[in-house]
Amino acid sequence: MICARQVFRCFRRLERIADRITGAAGPLFVTLGVILLSSGAFCFFEVIQPTLPLLWLTTPICALIAFNLFMHYYWVCTIPPGFIDDPPLSPEPRSGWMWAQKRTSTPGGVRWSELLNVTRASMRRCRKCLVMRPEEVLMGVRCERSHHCRICNRCVLKYDHHCPVRINQCVGLHNERHFVLFLIYLSISTFCYAISGWPHVLSAMGWHGDDTWDYYAPPIAFVITFILSAILFFAVTIMTAWHLYGIACGETSVEAADNEMYRTMAKGRGETFVNSYDLGKRRNLELFFNVGQDGYPLYTLLFPFRIEPYTDGRAWARRPGLERHRGVQEGEELTDDDDDDEEEEVAV
Repeated sequence: MICARQVFRCFRRLERIADRITGAAGPLFVTLGVILLSSGAFCFFEVIQPTLPLLWLTTPICALIAFNLFMHYYWVCTIPPGFIDDPPLSPEPRSGWMWAQKRTSTPGGVRWSELLNVTRASMRRCRKCLVMRPEEVLMGVRCERSHHCRICNRCVLKYDHHCPVRINQCVGLHNERHFVLFLIYLSISTFCYAISGWPHVLSAMGWHGDDTWDYYAPPIAFVITFILSAILFFAVTIMTAWHLYGIACGETSVEAADNEMYRTMAKGRGETFVNSYDLGKRRNLELFFNVGQDGYPLYTLLFPFRIEPYTDGRAWARRPGLERHRGVQEGEELTDDDDDDEEEEVAV
């Protein structure tokens, strides 16, 4: 038993060390990502794009895909995920050429509507924030659906995960839409590169009997970006499908794991777990991207506009008649403090 506790504590320490290392190396990962994206775009538009059919049609489409790819990556890296101590969203419309125009105003930053059952989020104190920042009282209050990021040391609104490798910050309420759209356009880009670049790879390797390579991009660079595109297509497409499935189910990555435990607990009592945030797949997708009736126009999915989420993170749309998850009893909600409790039990 003592050996098991020591192993558990050892893995906990290794996990904390890995978090610090990846957090410190985050800017390097982002720089590498920018270099790879830029290299791939340069190789595509210099080598592949001029050989595509119907240039008058394919050129603007390829340019639009590339523009979305780079802009959504820029937004997801620079827009904060949303923290619990941030001021609520202003009801005033945002100005700027990259901000999409709302169809209807949202008082208080929340999309109140007769079509939605929007309720105020419950509030409680985060023990971790109080320990690390006792002088900041607001940091100790955490809204429903927010979680504490142990790398950022802050509570994030609608926390999904911390992504040190791609964006060097958390994915949360305010940048999750750009993160998913970046994955979608990255899947499309790598697919187009892998499909249309195959003949040029053979030329770059000299397998066509012609050793001439009249491009600025070195042949080895083109071959490497092609291989990376083929690999990334499969990996990113699987990741994108997984995220879209979670969105359609009305849950984040953290909530997906929690909901599995809730289902197990409810099943043990002969009950059925019902996610109160699940409004149906189509409605969940509309709320996530904030499009459709009372939201933004659908063309905001085709252009990298900035748009606000349907809520400020302090109120959430629920199934009619549900104020909480069905099948979860009082006191069974999983919290970030559970990790601390486990560590205390191990230390005893």
